[in-house]
Amino acid sequence: MLKKLKRTAKMHRIFIAQDLKKLMEYKVDFLTGMFGFMVYQTINILFLWIIFSGIPALKGWSYEEIIFIYGFSLLPKGLDHLFFDNLWSVGYWLVAKGDFDKYLTRPLNPLLTVIVEKFCVDAIGEFIVGVALIAATIGKVSVQWSVINVLLFFLILPFATLIYTGIKTITASVAFWTKRSGHIIHVFYLMNDFAKYPTSIYNDVLRNVITYIIPFAFTAFYPASYFLTGENPLFNLGGTVIAAVVLMTIGVLVWNKGVKSYESAGS
Repeated sequence: MLKKLKRTAKMHRIFIAQDLKKLMEYKVDFLTGMFGFMVYQTINILFLWIIFSGIPALKGWSYEEIIFIYGFSLLPKGLDHLFFDNLWSVGYWLVAKGDFDKYLTRPLNPLLTVIVEKFCVDAIGEFIVGVALIAATIGKVSVQWSVINVLLFFLILPFATLIYTGIKTITASVAFWTKRSGHIIHVFYLMNDFAKYPTSIYNDVLRNVITYIIPFAFTAFYPASYFLTGENPLFNLGGTVIAAVVLMTIGVLVWNKGVKSYESAGS
């Protein structure tokens, strides 16, 4: 077990070094992509500002509180993008082209190997914007940054991240039976946009979908609302933990089942 962990860490360092080398070779592409992301987020924030210029609050939530939720949403999304984005390639081409064969010849779990193979440095843009938005709300929202809350903030982020990863693992695994599932990943992934805003602004159907079926609301709104109000920690934080554990468990089970059904290139 220890040897496997050491090999995994070594592989991760190698892949990170390769990605950083690519980044230095394609600095213009990296900077252009980051600039585009910044512009996109700026437009979204401007849109919110325009809405709130005509109303004092949205379903009881102030402009600053929604900015806090929006900023919080970018942190777990950025972590997932940084470490687990290679799952997209499983859905789009690795299985369809038979390139998944190489992962079966390595002495590590295929899922772990896929994950550590790619380190998406461009996710830094999401962290910068997320941290900047949260910082901009300091003194304007009622978050109490006690030692306990700071610890809870950093403890809940990995679980919120695993909700993204679990959903991607499940939908990417569909490719083992259909050859391609990138479009399925994309459709599910689009639902995360609803997590950036309070669930109270949606109708009952959509609110239940993003809470209990595709629980992206637990990646942002629910944990963020705990820090804003201090209310319902068992649901807002505990629900995030439960959703992450359930989705990752299902994801690993579906993945393992899919790997057994995988047909190599040319078969």
